[in-house]
Amino acid sequence: MAELELVRGIVAEFASLGITEISRTVCELLEWKRPNGGLKNLECRQMLERLCDQGLLSLPALRRTKPRGPQAVRQTGRSDPRTEMSGSAGQYEPLRLQLLEGEGAGDSALFREYLDRYHYQRYRVPFGAHLRYLVRSERYPEHVLACLLWTSPAWKLAERDRWIGWSAEQRARNLQFIVNHSRFLILPWVHVKGLASKILSHGARQLPADWEKRYGYRPLLLETLVETERFRGTCYQAANWIQLGATQGRGRMDRYHQRKGTPKMLFVYPLCRQAQQRLVAAVPPAYREPPEEIPADARPTAHS
Repeated sequence: MAELELVRGIVAEFASLGITEISRTVCELLEWKRPNGGLKNLECRQMLERLCDQGLLSLPALRRTKPRGPQAVRQTGRSDPRTEMSGSAGQYEPLRLQLLEGEGAGDSALFREYLDRYHYQRYRVPFGAHLRYLVRSERYPEHVLACLLWTSPAWKLAERDRWIGWSAEQRARNLQFIVNHSRFLILPWVHVKGLASKILSHGARQLPADWEKRYGYRPLLLETLVETERFRGTCYQAANWIQLGATQGRGRMDRYHQRKGTPKMLFVYPLCRQAQQRLVAAVPPAYREPPEEIPADARPTAHS
C-alpha cells in the first residue's frame, strides 16, 4: 500500500493547492510520465477523482475560476462561408497538412471556429494527446479545405480488441500506440470529388512522424468511428481503411457501461506491417505498471 499511502500523503500535505497542482506533484513523485517526459497529469487527475469517489482519499474543493462544461467558441467573420470550390482532387494537389501549435489566436482559433460552426458534433477541447491540422492546397494556399483532429483512442472497443487479439493487460499497456481520428470536417463550400480520401491518405503518411515528434513514440494503428445514420464511410473505404463492424454506441470513454448512444461503424488503418502482433508485443518507452494497491478502475492508463 506504499504508493497509495504516498498519494494520500501528497493530497493531505498539499490540500491548500488546487487539484491540478496536486496531480502534477503525484506524477512527478511516482514518475507517471509520457514517453517524451511530459507528465500524465490529465490521467492522474482522473485517477484522483475516482479514488475520491471511492472514499479512499479526500480532494480539496474544486476552484471554479470559469464556468464548468464546454466553453463557447467565439465566432468571427474569418469562418464565414466562402466561394464554392469544386472540381477533382487532382486539381488541388499537392495538399498541405498544417500542424497547429498552441491554443491561442490565429489558425488555432480558426480551427476551433470551423469545427464549432460546421461540424455536427461541434468543437470540444480534446482530452489527452492530440494533434490538429488545417488542410490547404499548395495551389490555393489562402483557402482552408478541411480540418483534422487526431486524439487518444477509445478505451475499449470490442471489435477492435478482438481484431488485435490482445489481453486487457496488453491493451492497458499498449493502447497509446493507437490514435483516434475523432473529427474530420470538409468545409461545406468545398465540393471536390475524391478529396476526402486523398486527405486521409496524406494524413496517414504524415501523422506518425508528427506524433512521434510531439509525444516521443510512433503509433501503429489509426481508428475512427463513423455515425452510419449520417455517413457511409465511403472515403475511409476509398483510402483503404478496414471496416471491422459496429460499436455498441456507448461512447469512446465509457468504461462503466452507462452511456447509451448511436452505434457507429468502426474502421482501422494499420500504419505498419503486422500491426496486430506489434500491438500485442510492444513495450512503450519508459512504461511503468500502475501500482497494484490502487484499484484497477482508478489507475491512470498507459495511453497518452
